[in-house]
Amino acid sequence: MEYRLLGRTGVQVSPLCLGCMNFGWKTGPEDSRRIIDRAIEAGINFLDTANVYAKGRSEEVVGEALQRNGRRDRIVLATKVHGTMGSGPNQSGNSRRHIIEQCEASLRRLRTDWIDLYQIHRPQSVVPIDETLRALDDLVRQGKVRYLGTSTFAAWQLVESLWVSDRYGLSRFVCEQPPYHILDRRIERELIPMADTYGIGIIPWSPLAGGLLTGKYSRDEAPKGSRYEDMESARVSEAAFEVIDELAQLVQAKGCSMSQFALAWCMSREAVTSPIIGPRTAEQLEDNLKALDVDITDEDAETVDRLVEPGAVVSPFYEADFGPAAFHW
Repeated sequence: MEYRLLGRTGVQVSPLCLGCMNFGWKTGPEDSRRIIDRAIEAGINFLDTANVYAKGRSEEVVGEALQRNGRRDRIVLATKVHGTMGSGPNQSGNSRRHIIEQCEASLRRLRTDWIDLYQIHRPQSVVPIDETLRALDDLVRQGKVRYLGTSTFAAWQLVESLWVSDRYGLSRFVCEQPPYHILDRRIERELIPMADTYGIGIIPWSPLAGGLLTGKYSRDEAPKGSRYEDMESARVSEAAFEVIDELAQLVQAKGCSMSQFALAWCMSREAVTSPIIGPRTAEQLEDNLKALDVDITDEDAETVDRLVEPGAVVSPFYEADFGPAAFHW
């Protein structure tokens, strides 16, 4: 497996990242551990979870698995903070209080002394970015966190954060985790050019569009227990299924599954470091791993561009608090 540098850091990560959102919830602990062990055996060294996944249970399962297999020191372990972890007014968001409290809780659940990549799960315009960065920088200086990242931030928000880090001498964000797939290419407009300019790694979430790009969903139904059942209606558009219908013909001629093609396309994109796969079963993991052997030709890329123009969207995923900053410099 060819490993890639994470942004402008010297850390090398696998071209696929194992997303652990289903673990401890839709996927039981034993099956989750087996998936983790198999992914590591296949060469994946990058695991991503979050405190909010199953209200901490995902982190616990990941921690238990890495303690049992003894592979913690070989893994780049990522988690996130921002989501609601209790009923109180200060138990969510990007404040100093919440970040430091939740980092300590994540360390306990993950059974580790350090987090390789600690990410702000979503932007929050009412909290000044310097407060968030100061808290994160303290965690880095204490040795509890190695690198910092974001998820679903706008390009301007990341540039602002880099300016603040430079002005105050704080640790900078090294990567961004946006939704990115064939059906929503909006990050190509500003985020990817910004990331390429400033050395920000891109680790896309939902490269299979919540399952739409697996080829298993129809306009009328989807497999029971799939993410499709809870998907926002705007994402399940007729335009999206028209694209999926044409992709089905392409992948059939190519001899791979639609999910393998979609992952390979995402891995091949400019500035992309490591798309995050989120297998619920061992069978889904095996299918995803085969994407590493799929070659995206110039003709394939041109076909995708014809179906969904660069920067365009037919199923919207790239949405967050992209509003103005709380503090005007």
